[in-house]
Amino acid sequence: MEKIRLQKAIADAGLASRRKAEEWITEGKITVNGIPAVIGQKVDPETDKIALNGEPVVISPKKNIYIMLYKPEGCVCTVQDDLGRQTVMEYVQDIHTRIFPVGRLDYNTEGLLLLTNDGDFANRITHPKNKIEKTYMAHVRGGAFTKEELNTLKQGVMLEDGRTQPAKVRVDTVYNNGTTLIEIVITEGRNRQVRRMLEAVGHPVLALKRTKIGFLQLGNLPYGKWRHLNPQEIKKLKEN
Repeated sequence: MEKIRLQKAIADAGLASRRKAEEWITEGKITVNGIPAVIGQKVDPETDKIALNGEPVVISPKKNIYIMLYKPEGCVCTVQDDLGRQTVMEYVQDIHTRIFPVGRLDYNTEGLLLLTNDGDFANRITHPKNKIEKTYMAHVRGGAFTKEELNTLKQGVMLEDGRTQPAKVRVDTVYNNGTTLIEIVITEGRNRQVRRMLEAVGHPVLALKRTKIGFLQLGNLPYGKWRHLNPQEIKKLKEN
C-alpha cells in the first residue's frame, strides 16, 4: 500500500481529525513500530504498527458516517471524560462504528452537534480559515441591548485570548423580566466563545442553544436524538 501521512492514517481510522492527530504526535502519544512518531512522517498502514498510548490503531477500509445530534445540556463533547461526566457518545450508542464529535459545545450548552469518523470532514467544519458559520440562540440577562453593545459584538469583542472575529447579531425578543433572546452567528470556535462575548458586553448567558452549522439546521430533531445526514447535506457541507 502507498505510504500516507501519519495524521491522515489516524484520521482514516476514525480516531480524530488530522489536527488532533498532530497534537497527539507532538505530545508523544503516537508510536510507529515502537518508535515515537514525528510530524510529517509517512506510514504504510498495511505493514507499519501504529499505536496510540500503547494501544494498536487498526487502519482498515471504512464507511464514512455523518450524523447530527441534538446535544442536551449536562454532557461533554468528548469520546471519554476523565472526570466521569456523561458524554455525547451515550446518545449515539446505536452507531457501532467509532465516531467522534466535530468541534465542541460546552457542558451547559445544547443544540446541533455533528459526529463523524471522517477526519478530513471534521477539519473542514472546524478550521477557522473556512469561516463556516455557527448560529446560536442565547437567552441573556441585562434587558435590551444598546446600539453600542450590538456594534461591539458585530465588530469583534476583546477577550483575554484576543479580539473575536466580527459576529452577526439579531435581537429576537426583549422580555419584561429584564432578559433578552438574541441570535448570534460566529465563524470561530474558541472555548465558551459566545458566553464570553455576551458577558463582556454586560449580558451573561442564562441558556444557550446552537441551531445551525452553515446551512444545516437543527430543525425539528428531538432533544437528545440523532439522524444521519443525507448525501445532499454531506456534499454541501464538504463544498462549503
